[in-house]
Amino acid sequence: MRPLRSVLIVVLVVGAVACTRGAAPTEGTGVRSVSEPLPVLRGDDLQGNPISSTDLAGKVLVVNTWASWCTPCQQEQPDLVAVADRYAKRGVAFLGINHMDQTAQAQEWVRRYHVPYPSIADPSGRFAASFDYVGLPDTYVVDASGTIRFAIGPGATTATQLSGLLDQMLAAQTSASIATATNSPAR
Repeated sequence: MRPLRSVLIVVLVVGAVACTRGAAPTEGTGVRSVSEPLPVLRGDDLQGNPISSTDLAGKVLVVNTWASWCTPCQQEQPDLVAVADRYAKRGVAFLGINHMDQTAQAQEWVRRYHVPYPSIADPSGRFAASFDYVGLPDTYVVDASGTIRFAIGPGATTATQLSGLLDQMLAAQTSASIATATNSPAR
């Protein structure tokens, strides 16, 4: 009887934090510091073209898991688009993972919100295990070396929250570049 009770508790907890249609907007979601390699994300984009996270190697990367049926995803999408547009010239790339969604609805989402970055279609949810997430949306900030440094969620992020993390990441990257150049022998 205990294993069944444990399973029910886990299901209730997952249901409580997972994306629901009636979720209230938030003022940013919890951020966790992380130090894990980004798993290789490889598949087809929403137009059926092959895409891989390795195509974006060497850049600061924001990976966002989303679905068109997810209310918090709808709430955060305008902020994600604004941040992606603002940081594109600073070398920051964005990659979406469209989680367990219908292709037509996902394509309409991209059109409606004017999403400027690609999304990998993940109709089976296979990338969920790669990130160990329990609900949508989830956002991951990855440094230029391919290491996940921050995880936001589950829940909507805001432009202010994400911009602060990206500024922190870019400042650290600039400091490291300056230190490397200063400590390099003259040629």
